[in-house]
Amino acid sequence: MVAAASAVVAVGTVAGLVSALDSGPDGGDEARPVVSDSPSMVPLPAPTLTSASPSPSTSSKSSKKPAVKRSAPVRPKPTAKAPAPPAPTGLYRHGDSQVQDWVRANRSDPRRPLIESRIADRPAAVWFADFTPATITSRVRAVTSGAAGAGQVPVVVPYAIPARDCGGYSDGGAPDIAAYDDWIDKFAAGLGSREVIVILEPDALSQTECLSGSQRSARYAALARAGRVMKAANPRARVYYDAGHSDWNPAGTQAERLRAAGAASAASSDGVFTNVSNFNSTGNEIAYARRVLAAMGGPSGLGAVIDTSRNGNGAPADGEWCDPDGRKIGRAPTLRTGESAIDAYLWVKLPGESDGCKGQPGTFTPDYAYELAE
Repeated sequence: MVAAASAVVAVGTVAGLVSALDSGPDGGDEARPVVSDSPSMVPLPAPTLTSASPSPSTSSKSSKKPAVKRSAPVRPKPTAKAPAPPAPTGLYRHGDSQVQDWVRANRSDPRRPLIESRIADRPAAVWFADFTPATITSRVRAVTSGAAGAGQVPVVVPYAIPARDCGGYSDGGAPDIAAYDDWIDKFAAGLGSREVIVILEPDALSQTECLSGSQRSARYAALARAGRVMKAANPRARVYYDAGHSDWNPAGTQAERLRAAGAASAASSDGVFTNVSNFNSTGNEIAYARRVLAAMGGPSGLGAVIDTSRNGNGAPADGEWCDPDGRKIGRAPTLRTGESAIDAYLWVKLPGESDGCKGQPGTFTPDYAYELAE
């Protein structure tokens, strides 16, 4: 049932998409997740979005003077370096999202405490789905600098590959590969120098049936280049490539595409991601991700990250993809999974943002969120 599985992810990506869009006509640095016109284990404290953290200074001097010995002149202390920024302690919760807007505006709503504690207070990915080259650097930097100031790791999703979603519900992105390459260069310029997780182009390798052979080769080359550019811009960036999910393509098929797109090369990749916007159980996704990694080959350090945002009860038996009943949020986002080759559980799709059946596609729907959070 490959065709049906493909529809699950392609449309599931439309739903729940958050996009860091321009804050105004001046293209300021504030990155605010909102609905895009193109698609869609303890909670961390909510950091405040700040500007980039200052780099250590090599010229600052101590305010204290050394003790003076008898008959000895007073000498200043040698120049001291400022302490290094704190090491990241967890995943970053970006300070603005649809669910947080709802929580702030509905303090007296009886659903608010559960939605706030189980969804709004947890870190989630920030999507960049609009093709706006002039402001992409500043908007990515707004997220990564905020995370750096909090000593935490942000998750960002570049989503602008040409022929995105094969012209389906999530259609959009760059007009051609050359424009995409330029957009990626600008995206990478905003990644900063601290640790950041990049979920590179959901569905781009799982859904290629609409492409000709030459178009497929061009896509693979563009994705391989994107990984190299991001890791060159920030060597601490962790770039993960699209492995679809356990009910889509066979592991061997997906591994072949991943190799062609550079995902088996340490110069481009840190591994793969699975289950974005889907419902498959974590256990199934762990097993599938390991099969893909084994078939793909590459350095032993390659790993996988899994979207656990809505998979608490696993996928519905009837294959329903659009806001199916009976689903629950999954494992909380964490960088410590306790599973070999599984680098993180992430919330790439934000729970409560509708697939289009319980609310408008991509919009936060409190009844749906409450159902997931109960």
